[in-house]
Amino acid sequence: MRDVLSDIDRWRAHGKPIAVATVIQTWGSAPRGVGAKMGMTPDNEISGSVSGGCVEGAVFETGVDVLQTGKPQLLHFGVADDTAWEVGLACGGTIDVFVAALDPSLYEAVRAALLEERPFATVTVIRGPAERLGQAMLIGDDGEVVGALGGALDEQAIPAAKAALGAGQSQRVTLSLPARGGGASPEHVEVFVEVSLPSPTLVVVGGVHIAIALATLAKTLGYRTIVVDPRKAFGSEARFPAARVDQLIQRWPDEALAQIGLTRSTAVAMITHDPKLDDPALAAALRSDAFYVGALGSRKTHAARLARLREQGFGDAELGRIRAPVGLAIGAVSPVEIAVSILAEMTQSLRGAAPLAPVRQEPRG
Repeated sequence: MRDVLSDIDRWRAHGKPIAVATVIQTWGSAPRGVGAKMGMTPDNEISGSVSGGCVEGAVFETGVDVLQTGKPQLLHFGVADDTAWEVGLACGGTIDVFVAALDPSLYEAVRAALLEERPFATVTVIRGPAERLGQAMLIGDDGEVVGALGGALDEQAIPAAKAALGAGQSQRVTLSLPARGGGASPEHVEVFVEVSLPSPTLVVVGGVHIAIALATLAKTLGYRTIVVDPRKAFGSEARFPAARVDQLIQRWPDEALAQIGLTRSTAVAMITHDPKLDDPALAAALRSDAFYVGALGSRKTHAARLARLREQGFGDAELGRIRAPVGLAIGAVSPVEIAVSILAEMTQSLRGAAPLAPVRQEPRG
């Protein structure tokens, strides 16, 4: 939803009716992931995408129809390999897309949570009785509930949303309604539980030359960037102006990381080459839910680092989280190339494609 917020806000300011399409499931090589959004108005205005291909045309037509009839629709697109590229679904990928009119009150709650970087989940009825289609509610990580599906569905939807939030993954869930008219069998309702987590944050420990390139590139990928270095020569505003990083903290890493609060949306990269800074930062990161922990240094440097951390009580499973030598093995040499390799490894980890064990490469630093 972040990608289409500004356009939806502009359309709403002009009083335009708005439909929103959401990818709720993919199979094969679909070019957009679950949760991808496309907003649209009857004035041929489109924001975002659900496939990157000709599927958008069919989805737009459905959006206009939804706005005219007030009836949400669940769409399924599947193609054969020989026609896949023509509709933007490479290698025979298929997608399910749910199209509904924008709910103003729910949108306000979603918008506020996104802007405040609060984790939340929305639960939307995508299959079931016609009168329930499109009903939606928001469940915040802090227990906030906005909207309702009604009675028995709320009692099932709220735990399902909390479970999805805990797992950090959107999913389709089947709920049950009491049988109508004295029937023996309950009526099933399918919902899409969409999880929205805060924008990822990159904490770079060490204001060295690689940090400049790393923070700059990370911002272009949508990361909130924080640089930590107590040394005035390295952690200065001259090296890291506000345009380059979101926050500069001139404190010792253990104090700074405690101040920041590391979550499952946080990546931490230690690039100081100084154990006095790296080790406390690593200890704090390994005790957190950070999705990525990387450290610059050769294999010899890393072996010594592991020995020191073991003396602090860390076991093999915890130490196995450290990506060292940091970054994917792409033969990087310059600061910018090393930054690219680190961001590639972070992306791999963020998207769930990285192995648990560190990716090995030639010693660096």
